[in-house]
Amino acid sequence: MIVAERSAGPPQQQYRPPVQTRQPKVRRPRRWGRRIKIALALVLIALVGWGVFLDQNLNRVEALPAESVAESSGTNWLIVGSDSRADLGTEDQERLGTGDAAGQRTDTIMLLHSGSSGSVLVSLPRDSYVPIEGHGSNKLNAAYAFGGAPLLISTVENATGLHIDHYAEIGFGGFVDAVDAVGGVDLCVPKAIKDPKANLDIQAGCQELDGTTALGYVRTRATAGSDFDRVQRQREFLSALIAKATSPATLVNPFRVVPLADAMTGLITVDSSDHIWNIAQLGLAMRGVTNGGVATTVPVGGTPTIGGQSVVRWDKTRASRLFESLQKDETPPESAHGP
Repeated sequence: MIVAERSAGPPQQQYRPPVQTRQPKVRRPRRWGRRIKIALALVLIALVGWGVFLDQNLNRVEALPAESVAESSGTNWLIVGSDSRADLGTEDQERLGTGDAAGQRTDTIMLLHSGSSGSVLVSLPRDSYVPIEGHGSNKLNAAYAFGGAPLLISTVENATGLHIDHYAEIGFGGFVDAVDAVGGVDLCVPKAIKDPKANLDIQAGCQELDGTTALGYVRTRATAGSDFDRVQRQREFLSALIAKATSPATLVNPFRVVPLADAMTGLITVDSSDHIWNIAQLGLAMRGVTNGGVATTVPVGGTPTIGGQSVVRWDKTRASRLFESLQKDETPPESAHGP
């Protein structure tokens, strides 16, 4: 019997479970741009808040006189160094060599002009013999003693014909703090000076001055030129301090700029209408003096003795030429430079 063979048919394939393909992981885009914007916004808010804090803590007085008839182009600052000891304790007075004189007087008087012609810094000797409204003629710093900043500004406006737009008064203690906050100021001292009254013993040569030494350096009269040497040192040092304070090395260093800004609120007293941005403009104008500007003293005609006191008389012709140039916002000619 023939048995029919069963057809093998197609070979059966072994069952294999379907392979599950892994879906590629969708990467979310990194939001670095958004994070940077948020960080910048926070920094901006912090800076604005800090600026508001500093502005609110500025020392202000009613400095500008209620009425002023002087007119001039550009912007004029009257910068005054006060020798008041009111904010200094006994130990500070001894350490800084300021003495303990009562009352307040002007140790330094400078006129800073800025405009299209650049920056011009003019020292006005405090012994300048000028008319003071209601007090006859007297030394310029007597106006401050008689009537504070308003009378001093009126006296300067009448003597120069320039309109004073802003006022800045610098005190002893804040000066020292500001110098120390920027890490000292580099200055070249032409001659050694030893002045026990100012607690100063400094050698000749280029060196870094700390706050205490700097204060003694700008206050001493123990040199041959006395007050005339002193006003020159004050101009040079103030310019060097502002240049150091506004340098990138200071502004990008929070360990310097924060103490400096804090010291500035204790260093400067401004008019009631001035704000922190006006202080910034003052710094830029002072920096302009070091970058090609003019630094000089009002031309002097003589130093006679009047009423038993040695005073400074201006050279009327040359002084008029200097102030007329500033009134027109022009660079003063060399012939108008003092003393």
